[in-house]
Amino acid sequence: MRIIPNNAGLGARVEDIDLARPLSPADHRTVLRALGQYGVLCFPGQDLEAPHLSDFGSRFGELEVNVANMFHAPGHPEVMILSNMRDAAGKPLGLNDAGQGWHTDMSYSKDIALANALHAKLVPLRDGRPLGATQFRNMHAAYDDLPAELVARLEGRVAVHDFEKFWDVMRQRPGSIRKALTPEQRAKKPPVEQPIFRVHPITGRRVLYCNPGYAMYIPGMDRTESDAVLEFLFRHQAQEKYLYSHDWAPGDLLMWDNIGTVHNAVADYGPTEHRYILRVQVMATLDYAAMAA
Repeated sequence: MRIIPNNAGLGARVEDIDLARPLSPADHRTVLRALGQYGVLCFPGQDLEAPHLSDFGSRFGELEVNVANMFHAPGHPEVMILSNMRDAAGKPLGLNDAGQGWHTDMSYSKDIALANALHAKLVPLRDGRPLGATQFRNMHAAYDDLPAELVARLEGRVAVHDFEKFWDVMRQRPGSIRKALTPEQRAKKPPVEQPIFRVHPITGRRVLYCNPGYAMYIPGMDRTESDAVLEFLFRHQAQEKYLYSHDWAPGDLLMWDNIGTVHNAVADYGPTEHRYILRVQVMATLDYAAMAA
C-alpha cells in the first residue's frame, strides 16, 4: 500500500490495495492514521459491490441507516444509492441531490459520524471532463487560524444543529424528489447541541465543528450576536486555502473524515449525465486513539 499526499495538505491517494479483501490489522491502522492526517483518502481502481463496501466501512465503526430510509442497496439498508438515474418505469434509482451544500454529516445527531465511504460506479462526463466533484474544507486548519479572542469567547460553548434545516433547503431545489419529513422521522432526529470546538479522536488536535448546513444558533447568546458569530465562522472556513476538490473517476472509493472536514457535492451535471455511487456512513463508535496508536 502506497499513500501519496496531495500538495494542498488535504487529501491523499492510497494505491496498491484491493478493498474487496479484508484489511489486515496493519493496513487498518495505517488507513485510520492516514484518515486523521489527510482528511480525505482516494482508493482508485476499486471494483466493489454493496457487501464489500459494507464490510470495509464496518471495520471503522457502526454503519448508520439513514433516517430518510430511502434508496438502499438490495439486502443492505446501511448502503445508500446516490444517483440521478431512473429505471425503465421512470422510478429514481437513488437520491439525486445528496450532499449538495456545505455540511458535516451527522452533526445533527447526538451520536456523530467518523467518516463516509463512497464508491463510484458511474461518473458523469462532459467533453471528457468528469463532473460532480466533491469539495472539502480543512477544519483542523480552520481552527488553528481562528483569532485567539474568538476562541476564548467560544470556549466551552455549543451550537444547536438541526437535520430539518438542510433537508428543507434541499427540498426547495429544482428537481428535488425529497418529501417533507414525517413526524416519525422528525422525532428520530430532534435538534441537538454540539460543541463548537472538539478534540479529534484520531489526531488529538482541536477542530472547528460548526457547519452552515446544520448549525442554527448558539444557546445563551442574543440571537443577533449568535447569527453574527456563526456567519463569521462560516466565512472563515470558506477561505480558499482550506479547500480541496476531488474529481471522481469510476472505481474510486473516497473515504473522508466527517469530524475534521466539511464537504459539498457539486451539482454541475444534467439528468442525462449519469452518476451512480454507493455510500456508507461510519459512526464514531470506537476508540480511535487506541486503534491508531
